[in-house]
Amino acid sequence: MRLKTAISALAIALASIGTPALAQTAATTATAPDVDQNAAIMAFFEEYDAEQLARSPLSKSYRGIKDADYGRWDDGSDEAEARSYDAERSALKEMKARFDAARLSAENQLSFRLFEKRAARSDAAFKYSDYGYVFDQMNGAQSQIPAFLINIHRIDTKSDARAYINRLYGIGPGLNEAIGQAKARAAKGIMPPKWVYPYVINDSRNVITGAPFGEGSDAPLFADFKGKVAKLAISQTEKDLLIADAAQALNVSVKPAYEALIAEMTAQEKVAGTDDGIWRFPDGAGYYAERLANYTTTNMTPDQIHNLGLAQVARIHKEMQAVQKKMGVKGDLKTYFNYMRTEPKFYAPETAEGRAMYLAETQKAYDAITPLLPKWFGVLPQAPLVVKPVEAFREKSAGKAFYQRPAPDGSRPGTYYANLYKMSDMPLTEADALFYHEGVPGHHLQLAIQTELKDVPAFRKFGGVTAYSEGWGLYSEKLAKDMGLYTDPARDFGRLQLELHRAIRLVVDSGLHHKRWTREQAIKYVEDNSADAPGGIVKAIERYIIFPGQATAYMVGRLKISELRDKAQKAMGSKFDVRGFHDTVLKSGPVPLDVLEEQVDGWIASRK
Repeated sequence: MRLKTAISALAIALASIGTPALAQTAATTATAPDVDQNAAIMAFFEEYDAEQLARSPLSKSYRGIKDADYGRWDDGSDEAEARSYDAERSALKEMKARFDAARLSAENQLSFRLFEKRAARSDAAFKYSDYGYVFDQMNGAQSQIPAFLINIHRIDTKSDARAYINRLYGIGPGLNEAIGQAKARAAKGIMPPKWVYPYVINDSRNVITGAPFGEGSDAPLFADFKGKVAKLAISQTEKDLLIADAAQALNVSVKPAYEALIAEMTAQEKVAGTDDGIWRFPDGAGYYAERLANYTTTNMTPDQIHNLGLAQVARIHKEMQAVQKKMGVKGDLKTYFNYMRTEPKFYAPETAEGRAMYLAETQKAYDAITPLLPKWFGVLPQAPLVVKPVEAFREKSAGKAFYQRPAPDGSRPGTYYANLYKMSDMPLTEADALFYHEGVPGHHLQLAIQTELKDVPAFRKFGGVTAYSEGWGLYSEKLAKDMGLYTDPARDFGRLQLELHRAIRLVVDSGLHHKRWTREQAIKYVEDNSADAPGGIVKAIERYIIFPGQATAYMVGRLKISELRDKAQKAMGSKFDVRGFHDTVLKSGPVPLDVLEEQVDGWIASRK
């Protein structure tokens, strides 16, 4: 079981795609593309992808592939990680020896460089491969194991049910290996802060509470298995036998492994420190620099990130004051923030009806934007989108909202998860913008289009560049305003509040990991400068602490996309076509920001 850096091994591995060289510039000086070279490099990428999939049963499951590996987990050992790293180095060497970029088509030149620079970023990250936390409230296997089985492992046949049971038996050995890794890292001083441990312990207890472990309602995995098996077209006797076997696997393998995890986390909590930033690690400054470069695809320093954040916070504050006047709220900005944070009408009640109300507001946002999309996009995704609340077993520790892409074979839709654990952390004023970010025109539109791309290598279809993807999500929040939405000033404030939230991330992430801010300092900065709900503030700061650098990519990417749109409009004047701009951004899949600029420049030149 590959659990070291989270159960979603596919997403994390492919998120390491690096900054490519200027493929379009190379294309302008290249000789005529060589048909044989192009066919050969596409075959090379297919072979590489097949080798990657052979090492990762989880990646197969994410793509909807069910074969002999369907009941297995990835190998999560340090040795397996080293083998994967060596395989990538070998593939890079082979690619550079076999193929001349000048003889490739422009599309394959881009793939060549993406693959080349992906390896360079992997090199930079591998140096710090044991710096990540094995267990924390966001990436920990304690919640991502059940999340994977519940959301990804389909049971369409009796054989699929047996594969699920096999994976239940595999949880014990895999989780025990991850516990050993957490111990080894703790011995080297790589431990999360003390406040992380209660989250991990609580999530772990949730997984093994209830039947078949004890009295009460079914535990999450048991309930999931029984629900899926109930839909199979087999006899009740066969269903009962499968359920009995699953109960045995849960008690024999899952329960003792989670009990061992709880014991280890309880022991570590007693000796864990209270410093939050990764500056406290050996070469913490180097690690943070690598993380910023990885996520933003720029060479911005921590101080530059910090100062950019301060400037963006000041800009958004001014825009908020204009909305404040429209709403007729008197007083200074802090008074306005307090009003928006505490006014009851801006929140759904902490009841089942309140949660249904929030989901209904999300559906209204979906219904409002859907008919407008063809006017703004030439290409739209085929995969459907569904909206779900985060599952109860992990809602206390999970983020406020996130998206899971569809399976390429259509077996799983794109899914927007809204965390409705505390309605006081989910203001209704933000419901529209949050959906536009995670759903359409944000992550669902972008990632479904990417998944549906034709004639590009798998590492581009299923990969990710954080500044590109999250920059697009944040850009989409503002795009919805351009499309004529947010007619209610309170909802427009919610949009600005979420944008402010991302600007503040630049300040507090660099503050925590570079300027040695405490968790409390970061919380206070957000309280003083935004209308974030108190519970949401704490959860957000805790996210940045255990996920260094990632949160900075949103605003950096959004500013670049907006800058490029402004550049194109200025250069093209009346010939500017927003549909063409968006298709240019989306149709090549995720690329680093410098390459995105080249693609837009090329599009501008082609239309002049």
